[in-house]
Amino acid sequence: MTPVRRVESRTVVLPVDNIDTDQIIPARFLTTTTRAGLGRHAFNDWRWLADGSPNPEFVFNRPESRGASILVAGRNFGCGSSREHAPWALLDAGIEAVVSSSIADIFRSNALKNGLLALVVDDDAHAELLANPGERLSIDVAASRITCADGRNLSFTIDPFARQCLLEGVDELGYLLQRLPLIERFEART
Repeated sequence: MTPVRRVESRTVVLPVDNIDTDQIIPARFLTTTTRAGLGRHAFNDWRWLADGSPNPEFVFNRPESRGASILVAGRNFGCGSSREHAPWALLDAGIEAVVSSSIADIFRSNALKNGLLALVVDDDAHAELLANPGERLSIDVAASRITCADGRNLSFTIDPFARQCLLEGVDELGYLLQRLPLIERFEART
């Protein structure tokens, strides 16, 4: 995992509440244990028409959304099952951060462990972000701050351990392995 310190991008807005993990990545695509290629299937049933062509009505397929890596989603994003494939699919699709007023706990935990920022902002900030698709944001992980194009700052909370792992670019196992000499010295003393 690479360190996640700052994400700067325009937003893509998906103002749908209660998007569950099966809508993010349908169960029929859970046949792999690797992340590569899952991005094609992110929001598959909304993103593609029956003939496999892009659905021009879906926000990810619109020209103004190309290159945007910050998803502003409706409330209760990532609810449903605990599939880790959901953050994998979003990351593979180029999404680096999801911002909402509420994100399901299991999804949020899986996302942060995999390097996808899953950030909760207050209702007023969320409403503002939903109302301004394409706004350029800068997310500073260390400062727990989102800076809007007009200079306004929005705050978010993030678990301190998750923040440290993101900033160091490690998962939980990597964190422990970095500290293996300290652990071995402690073990040798007991």
